[in-house]
Amino acid sequence: MSAWQPLPDGLPPEVQHFVEQMRLLKDRTGLSLVALGARTAYSKSSWQRYLNATQPPPRQAVVALCKVAGEDAERFGVRWELAVRVWPRPPAPAVTPDPSSAGARAAEAEAEAYEDDPTLPWWDAPAEESASHRPGRLALYAALAVLAALVLVGAALLGAATLS
Repeated sequence: MSAWQPLPDGLPPEVQHFVEQMRLLKDRTGLSLVALGARTAYSKSSWQRYLNATQPPPRQAVVALCKVAGEDAERFGVRWELAVRVWPRPPAPAVTPDPSSAGARAAEAEAEAYEDDPTLPWWDAPAEESASHRPGRLALYAALAVLAALVLVGAALLGAATLS
C-alpha cells in the first residue's frame, strides 16, 4: 500500500469517499503512478491531481482505472457522478487584464457567461482551451477543406477541357 498524502480539509463526504475508493483501487493494481499513466491515457501528474483531490478526474479516467484494476466501471461511475456534483471549486486566479482592450472585455464577458452556466463542469474552463479548440474553428477548417477541394476539381476540369 502506498503512503498517500492526507486529503484536503473540508472536502465534501462524497468527494472524500470517492477519492479514497479510487486510491484503494489504484493500490490494488500494484502499479506506480508512472506505470498507471503508461497503461491509461492519463499522465502521472494527472493521476496525482485526481488521487489527491486537487482536480476531479474525467469519467474516462475512472473507467480506465477500473479496466486496469478489473473493477466494475459502472459502480465507480455512480460514485464519480455524486462526487463531481459537490467537488469544491478552486479559487479563481486574480488576473487584471487591461480593461480598455476589446479582447479583455470579450474574455471577461465569456468567462461571466461560462460561470453562469451550471451545466458546464468548472474544471473544463474556456480559458484553458487552445485556439484550435474554440467553437466554430472546426467549421472554419471544414469550409476551407471544401473550398480547396472545389478549387482542385475546377482546376482538373479546366485542364481536361483544354486538352480536348
